[in-house]
Amino acid sequence: MAELKFFDKVAARAGVPDDTARSLTEATLRTLAERISGGQAAELADHVAHELRPLLARADVEEPEVFAYDEFVRRVAERAGVGPSLAERGAGAVLQTLHRVVGHREFEQTMAQLPTEIQALAQPVPQTP
Repeated sequence: MAELKFFDKVAARAGVPDDTARSLTEATLRTLAERISGGQAAELADHVAHELRPLLARADVEEPEVFAYDEFVRRVAERAGVGPSLAERGAGAVLQTLHRVVGHREFEQTMAQLPTEIQALAQPVPQTP
């Protein structure tokens, strides 16, 4: 049940249908797990709904893959079957939702392992007046 709320929040933040939110969530969490240490991925997994935990599973316990923003977005787009612009917006929505779920401290520890450009995806878009 909790994972459905996660998908609903991603859908609302990204402005996409539920099925697209699910694809974007799965793609983003899998890509994030590749980019952070296995230990940090396991820590995140401990804070999300049971059904989302396999998305953060890593075969390699510690060593993350090193890749930049463009590759992060490319992987999300490919896995979710969407274009780069939607992948970028969706990844931001997933990261923002993840922040609310796992808490500030855990989220900040995760963000510290990422390049600044990927960290920026987690920042809400300013609302224009």
